[in-house]
Amino acid sequence: MLTIDSLSHRLSSYLEPPQVNRVKRAYYYAEQAHTGQFRRSGEPYITHPLAVANILASIHMDHQSLMAAMLHDVIEDTGIGKQAIVEQFGQPVADIVDGVSKLAKIEFESQAEKQAKNFQKMALAMAQDLRVIVVKMSDRLHNMRTLGALPPEKKRRIAKETLEIYAPIAHRLGMNDWRIEFEDRGFAAMHPLRATRLHASLQNIRGNRKAVVEKIQSTIETRLQRDDIQGLVIGREKHLFSIYNKMRNKHKSFKEIMDVYAFRIIVEDIDTCYRTLGSVHNLYKPKPGEFKDYIAIPKENGYQSLHTVVIGAQGVPIEVQIRTKEMDELASSGVAAHWLYKSANDDESSHGSYDRANRWIKRLLEIQQHTNSSVEFVESVKVDLFRDEVYVFTPKGAIIELPAGSTPVDFAYGVHTQVGNTCVACRINDRPAPLSQVLESGQKVKIITSEKSQPNPNWLNFVVTAKARAAIRHYLKNQRHMESVELGKRMLSRAFTQYNMKLSELTQPQIQQLQDQTLIQSLEELYEKIGLGQLTALTIAQMLSPDGEIRSLTGSPIAIDSADSLLIQFARCCRPIPGDPIIGHLSTDKGIVVHRDACRNLNDLRNKKENLSDISWAANVQGEFLSQIRVEVQAERGIIASLATRIAQTGTSIEGIQVEERDAEHSVITLTIAVTSRVHLANVMRSVRTMRSVTSVTRAKQ
Repeated sequence: MLTIDSLSHRLSSYLEPPQVNRVKRAYYYAEQAHTGQFRRSGEPYITHPLAVANILASIHMDHQSLMAAMLHDVIEDTGIGKQAIVEQFGQPVADIVDGVSKLAKIEFESQAEKQAKNFQKMALAMAQDLRVIVVKMSDRLHNMRTLGALPPEKKRRIAKETLEIYAPIAHRLGMNDWRIEFEDRGFAAMHPLRATRLHASLQNIRGNRKAVVEKIQSTIETRLQRDDIQGLVIGREKHLFSIYNKMRNKHKSFKEIMDVYAFRIIVEDIDTCYRTLGSVHNLYKPKPGEFKDYIAIPKENGYQSLHTVVIGAQGVPIEVQIRTKEMDELASSGVAAHWLYKSANDDESSHGSYDRANRWIKRLLEIQQHTNSSVEFVESVKVDLFRDEVYVFTPKGAIIELPAGSTPVDFAYGVHTQVGNTCVACRINDRPAPLSQVLESGQKVKIITSEKSQPNPNWLNFVVTAKARAAIRHYLKNQRHMESVELGKRMLSRAFTQYNMKLSELTQPQIQQLQDQTLIQSLEELYEKIGLGQLTALTIAQMLSPDGEIRSLTGSPIAIDSADSLLIQFARCCRPIPGDPIIGHLSTDKGIVVHRDACRNLNDLRNKKENLSDISWAANVQGEFLSQIRVEVQAERGIIASLATRIAQTGTSIEGIQVEERDAEHSVITLTIAVTSRVHLANVMRSVRTMRSVTSVTRAKQ
């Protein structure tokens, strides 16, 4: 049984005697604080903090972390406050304890907003001191080891939370041993029957595999000796959750997964890693496309190793990982290696995972600043946690790490937020490429920017990084706010003109009257609500008009000068284009929806005059607008291709095609095309009308 004396003996192997004594003092303080408290298993509560500290001792965490582990439930479960911890054990220990206490009640099946806010607390606590999350994860690890005493429903809730959050965080921090234990214990608690059956299958097959594993291992060892390479060859066994995930996600049978044999070769130095790779490839044929060099380009969590897949005797696939002893220990301990090696040496390798973890947490805080809500923040972070990486190069040769599936827009935001915001085009390996193209490892990416450019809302359909998604949304939200304020101000100014008033002459008492009646805090908020359609300009003007009657109709209509406004949308029912007589309908939270004056959908709205707005086209309208034409044709082979070619010759892009057969000889083709004006549309229709097979061309109407 674990006692404070046995733990002290363990700690004395790497801590100074005064530090061990401080840990013991924290233990006795916690023991007294938890007097009379018991775990669900019936054991005294102090056994839990002691076990948590023991887990931390296994990865050589510093004495302050161990003291915090002893005290981590004191603030939460006893009457002792943070200040008392500060006075007894110092500010750093108290801060870690306080950080862990704030994370103690994360309930990931509670309402989404509460879950999200708790996760934000975790990110902030990690940012202040990484030891907070390491102590919290060791606390969770001991809880997972002692789940047996809990009711089934609570077991599943804790297991789900562990698989969704704690295992991915352990992976992101490079703590592979903890990740595997989190996953296997979480899987067993979430799906006990599946885990039991899978474990039994693994036991059954283990005996049959043993001879094959030993034979492959012996063959590799013999080859390494022949090539004068000193290395330890170990047969690796896949853990339960990994097997289950591959069966479920890759639709593979248990037999297919277990037909692959995995080995790890541990050697002295990096040069020997590459010599060993050559030796293995001389022994067995490598499988093309399966070699990965994580030594030259480490994974984002600091993991380093050479990975290859070779084909053994009788076509048996063999996965081989080659790494140094330090790399192997770093792969197991990750961020904890910062403390594991801190006293022994101070070389850069011991800080790799720690520095990467800090960069990841810094990115979390960036995402948090750009997200509109805590729920959105959590969704972004979940994307960031579950990912494989691709590695691409800047034109100067710097490496940018991105999630699999990333695009040049993700790359641009990975370089800098401003590069992303002003991105207009890109070149991949010196060739022009679309911004939506999925990047592959090893490509060189150059982003072309323009100061006049801004993020496109359509980018949200293909970006995958949390940083890009959050930055685009943040920019568009600000842009939408500015546009809605400007639009609302123009609409209110026009409404005031109809009542012979001027917006510029508003007095402070009038502003106060508006604030009292509409519950708005400022004129800017008032303009925004009008621009978004949440308040109507005429109603606001009537509030301030002496008699509420319109005295003048001299207000000029709002002019549309671009196709790319976030708050002026063009109705899909009638698809207005420059040159059409138009009218605007004020829609809540959408701004102005523009219809053609003759649109049938406006009939019901004309009675509510305050929701309609006079608008017009500016003299020089920028951009392309979607319109639809109906083309009746005589059915013949290749007619759609001929039609598309003819339209393309007019410099017009086709956005959509629908074909409807009227009878065996005639079809109606509806084309959605991008045009700049009615004149442009007329030219397209004239060009199509001259085709031999076309019987009529009309503009689609609502």
